[in-house]
Amino acid sequence: MGRLAKWQILLIEFDIVYVTRKAMKAQALADHLVKNLVDDEYQPLSTYFPDDEVNSVEVILENANAWKMFFDGAVNAKGVGIEAILISPSGQHYPDLARLWFFYTNNTGEYEACIMGMNMAVDLDVEELLIMGDSNMIIRQAQGEWETRDIKLIPYRKHV
Repeated sequence: MGRLAKWQILLIEFDIVYVTRKAMKAQALADHLVKNLVDDEYQPLSTYFPDDEVNSVEVILENANAWKMFFDGAVNAKGVGIEAILISPSGQHYPDLARLWFFYTNNTGEYEACIMGMNMAVDLDVEELLIMGDSNMIIRQAQGEWETRDIKLIPYRKHV
């Protein structure tokens, strides 16, 4: 706020008035949608997105009786959060999340999230589990394709 006040004072010299933006109200959004109806002439935006950033895509044949687990860990200035969700073959979701109150790196957070999800699967007596995550390193180390060199990650890899 201090910078904004400084700029407001400096802009007064040029007869420029700074007005803070207000949050969009739900009614304003509804009014906009009413005024811009989708008609027969509407065409969705077709934009080409190059997939240069995609490292790999793998097709996994799924067993109809297998459970699925998704996990993720996030580290930022406010702390570390981990989450995992189990999905039963019938589509029932079992989410879990936790905030860790001590310092972790991104990789240790990802391992913690994976372990939390695996513990949930054990508690629910899951026999077959397809584990998916966004950390290529964790997945490759768990599959034994990559070596675990970081001494802090070796206990996590052994646990997984």
